[in-house]
Amino acid sequence: MRLIRGLTNLKHFAQQADGPLANGCVATIGNFDGVHLGHQTIIDQVHEKALELGVPSVVMVFEPQPREFFQGREAPPRLTAFRQKFEALLASGIDIVLCLRFNERFRSYSGMGFIEDVLIDGLGVRHLVVGDDFRFGCDRAGDFALLREVGEQRGFTVENTRTVTVDGERVSSTRIRKVLAENRIEEAEALLGHPYRIRGRVVYGRQLGREIDAPTANLLLPHMPALQGVYVVSATLADGRVVDGVANIGLRPTVDGKQPSLEVHLFDFAGTLYGQRLDVVFRHALRDEVKFDSVDDLKQQIARDFDDARAWIANHGSSATGH
Repeated sequence: MRLIRGLTNLKHFAQQADGPLANGCVATIGNFDGVHLGHQTIIDQVHEKALELGVPSVVMVFEPQPREFFQGREAPPRLTAFRQKFEALLASGIDIVLCLRFNERFRSYSGMGFIEDVLIDGLGVRHLVVGDDFRFGCDRAGDFALLREVGEQRGFTVENTRTVTVDGERVSSTRIRKVLAENRIEEAEALLGHPYRIRGRVVYGRQLGREIDAPTANLLLPHMPALQGVYVVSATLADGRVVDGVANIGLRPTVDGKQPSLEVHLFDFAGTLYGQRLDVVFRHALRDEVKFDSVDDLKQQIARDFDDARAWIANHGSSATGH
């Protein structure tokens, strides 16, 4: 799979006679936050048509996501960071991910400008899969009807996305965020079609965990997470081992945290993880994140968290391998 970043690189590939977009493509557009069951169905639609036409399949996403650009810190929390999203799309078999920078220049595109510059001149789109409520362009003139109208004139077709429902309600990133915020982990997994996980690189922290007999692997999060609190987790290490543990995700109010982070304590593990990428799967919610009066109070609560987590794992099964 190929990643194309930005309009300049897109135009570069579009000009190549033997490039990946030489014969056009089948594309879809969206945030694809979480790459959930609904997204997976859209990807299947794109795949089917791309195989029929013999052209690449393309997913177009934006960084930052549009609501993050317009709302800043008030934007909804992300389910997945860009790299994790890209990895999920890679696993889905998509041929090309086009990531466009959503900035002042991009937001100034008119509906027709976006169609001409990006869809036609850039991608050479032959078939487009988008929701019938899709809107675009600074003039808000871009919608499903305009796409179909221009497509009839310029030689591409437009198809509405298929809706996926679970328990009679549409699967969406918004619904999954709500479920995660309420710590309904199993329900979120059912809507995602896979366990909820966060991947990231282990960085140096304040070393407080070692001082209170609870060493942690610290992962900085570029965005506010969709869930906050203390959880039973399993973590896949760089060497493929899976280790059970407990994680705190959020702002660490007791130690005046300001940057969202994920701190993972791995049971019965000895070793150094700095610089490694961890894949952390959330299995069960233990409690909300709480500000304690003292570090000693925090230490006592962490000991209780460890006991509660081990008891839950004993009843529900360990994910650990390689011990």
